[in-house]
Order: sequence, then structure tokens, then C-alpha cells
Amino acid sequence: MSHKRATKRKAFIAAGGVAALGAAALILPNAMASQTESNEAAPKTLAASDAPDLAAQLQELLGDAFAGAYYDSGEKQLVINVIDGLEIDGDDNNVIIQAKQAGAEVREVDNSWSELQEGAATLKEQASVPGTAWAIDPRTNKLQVTADSTVTGENWDTIESTVKSLGTGMATIKKSAGTFKTFLEGGDAIFGGGARCSAGFNVVNAEGAPAFLTAGHCGVAEAEWSEEEGGAPIATVDAATATFPGAGDFALVNYNDPATQAASTVDLGNGQTVNINAAGEAAVGLQVFRMGSTTGLADGQVTGLEATVNYPEGTVTGLIQTDVCAEPGDSGGSLFTEDGQAIGLTSGGSGDCTVGGETFFQPVTTALAAVGATLGDAGAGAGEEAAGGAGDAAGAGEAADGGAAAGAGEEEGAAAAGAGEEEGAAAAGAGEEEGAAAAGAGDAAGAGDAGAAAGAGDAGAGHEQGQGVDEQGVDEQGVEQ
Repeated sequence: MSHKRATKRKAFIAAGGVAALGAAALILPNAMASQTESNEAAPKTLAASDAPDLAAQLQELLGDAFAGAYYDSGEKQLVINVIDGLEIDGDDNNVIIQAKQAGAEVREVDNSWSELQEGAATLKEQASVPGTAWAIDPRTNKLQVTADSTVTGENWDTIESTVKSLGTGMATIKKSAGTFKTFLEGGDAIFGGGARCSAGFNVVNAEGAPAFLTAGHCGVAEAEWSEEEGGAPIATVDAATATFPGAGDFALVNYNDPATQAASTVDLGNGQTVNINAAGEAAVGLQVFRMGSTTGLADGQVTGLEATVNYPEGTVTGLIQTDVCAEPGDSGGSLFTEDGQAIGLTSGGSGDCTVGGETFFQPVTTALAAVGATLGDAGAGAGEEAAGGAGDAAGAGEAADGGAAAGAGEEEGAAAAGAGEEEGAAAAGAGEEEGAAAAGAGDAAGAGDAGAAAGAGDAGAGHEQGQGVDEQGVDEQGVEQ
């Protein structure tokens, strides 16, 4: 068993070991193996967490015919849009047959995905008015454009005329009662000078040291962050990664003590946690949960992709739009799924957790790629073989960083990762090193600081938490606000 030096402080919200979305990745190839089924067969049900991966595969296969996808949570089906005119009734259309066999419903629409992206580019060029936002909504096959309460007079006319110029059926426009803003505020949670934010997910940086992700507008506001107001800094922003405004809203913050233990959980308060086991993509219709230092836990659905938001500080692109509420101080907090996929980091929006509103999140997958980090346990020997390097010898692939297969408590118990027994790790292809197995860092995965939370000490602030949350996940009841 590997041993780690623990710091006196708790690590912030953490993420589990890197794990491939194997189940989702196999859905389409398995379906393709049987193409003799009638394409009239009813679509199969599909887990929400598998929908984004299947949608990405179908997008690649359909090419220009692809017009977006969304998850129908009521029917538990992925709906794939194809442009009107593509023959979908003939048995010779293998892609459509394969889509249905893989669990997707197929429908014809007017606007292709590329046309919707071109419309979004026109809006950015001609109507980047502060207080506006737009995102692609596959359910309506349109761009949904929103203007907050500050958009009036000539600015409103500009937005309205630009939307009309896109043509009939390309975009809709609506007014929001609130004001688009980043959720940064002076107060508690993680502190930087007079600012307060929430940490998102713990990661291992490119050097193998512990760090966490948060919102870019938090990273550019302050360089050092502490866990208590007026306390000593415990982490420093990697200035080269802090992005805001522009192509995202994210920053990497490195723990000052390389022995910091960064556990693989999201702390929901009241001693309850959710294990995070992978980074996932968003899909419209996907149920998601948000944890933040001001409002605690909240849930809702993804409502748009590739969102652009024109904050007062500037334009941010590439975001996820949702109907999950958030308030100042929640910035940087984690967005995740019931089954433990890290989806996003809280950026901003309008409204609050009383009246609701639109909220926007930085995709985790994009942030990880940009900063060169991976999800997973870190600390107390990060960079040493015991902290995950053994995974390579065990043939564990990408899953090595966090001890992948989820909470294998001790090295000799690595059978859960498919490594077999300590003497014969052949089942996982581990081969050469005894006990290396895919359990990786031994007692790292899913153990550790279960209470680690991004400044969630004051979470809840007037909200009742924990309704339907247990140590394994979050049920569909969510949280009573």
C-alpha cells in the first residue's frame, strides 16, 4: 500500500481517476455489427451519460447531413437531427439504420449544424452587444438568442435586425429579466483578495503535481487563493492558463504544497459525496448537477451548446447553456452528472436560485486539453511511481492517473480494475509488475478526503441540501430549494 503525507487542510472539490468512456464507445460498433434489422424498429433506450459519445460518433458518420442531437430524458432516447431531403426510409441508408440500432431516434430538420454555426458567427460579428447570449438548440433546430434587461434601444434593434437577417426559421430571440454577469463576489469560499469563487475539480497538472480548475474570470481577478477569508494562500494561479474573456472561461490553480491530497470526490455537504470518474461531454437534455459555495447543490438540464455570452467584461465563446440556477460566489464550481462525469465549470448567467434564469458553464474537456491537465487523485508523492506511475506498467492506459476502476482500496485488491491477483495480474495485461494493477495509486481512488469541497462550508446558505444525495451519486429528486 502506498502511503501519503497529508496536509492539515482539506483539498478542494476533486475528480476521479481518468477513465475512458468504454461503455459508450462500444455502443455504435456493436450496433453496426447487426445491420439486418429493419430501420422501422423502435429506438432503444439509452443512458443519458452514453448520449454525448454516441452523438459524436453519429456526427462523424453523417457529416454534412448531421444537424445536431439531444437527449430526450422522458423517453430515454438520443434524438439525431438530419437535414431535410436525406433519404431515411430506404434500407440502403446504413448510417440511419445504424443510428436507430444504436439507440437513436432520427428526425428530419431544415437547418444543418454547419448552417447554425455560420449563423452564430454572423451574430458574433454583427451583434456582440453586452448583455446578449446565443447557443445552438437542437431541440428546436435553431439558434436561441437571449437579451438581458440592459439591452434596449439601438442595441435591441441591432440584435433583432441581425436575427431577422439570418432568415426565417434560423433563430429565435427572447428577453431575460436578469442581467448576464459572472458569478464572482467578495465573500467566503475560496478567497483571493476581496474576491470569492468556488473551485471546480482537482486535477493533476502537466508536471504531475496537484492543482484544481476554476473559472477564468476568477483566475484573472486574483493570483493567489486561500480557503479562509484573510488566510494564507494555499494555491497560485498558473497565469499562462487563465482564459477570460475569449475562447473560454477557465484557469488552472496549482496547490502551493505538492503534498496536498486532492481526493476524487465532489463534497456535497453534510458528509455526502459523489465520486467523479471521468470527464464527459454535454448534450442538450442531459440532467446535470451544480455545486457552488454560495447556493450549494442545484440541478437542471443542458439547454444549448456552443454558447456565446457577451459579458460586460467581454465576449466568451464555447460554453454550455443550462437552466441550473447559480449566484455570485458560485463561479468556478463543478457541473457534473449523477453517474460521476465532470461536465463543466460555472461561468455566469442571469437570475438567481429564487427566480431561475440562464446559466453558462465552461466545458471541462476543453479546459483540460488547454491547460494540459488530467482528472485524478494527486498529492503526497505526485510524480512518484506510487502515485499512479504503476498504472503504465500495468497496461492501464489513460486510467492510470487516478487508479481508474474506481476505488480499489488497496493494491492487492486490484481485481476490481481487472488486474486479477497480486501474483498474476495477467487479466488486465498488467504483466510485469506484481500488484501494479489498474488500481494505480493503491488507496487513492475514491478514498481519501471524502469531505473535500470547493469551499462548500457555507454551501446551502438558506437552501436545504441532501434530498436524494448519497455517497454514490445524486438521484433524480435532486435538492429541495
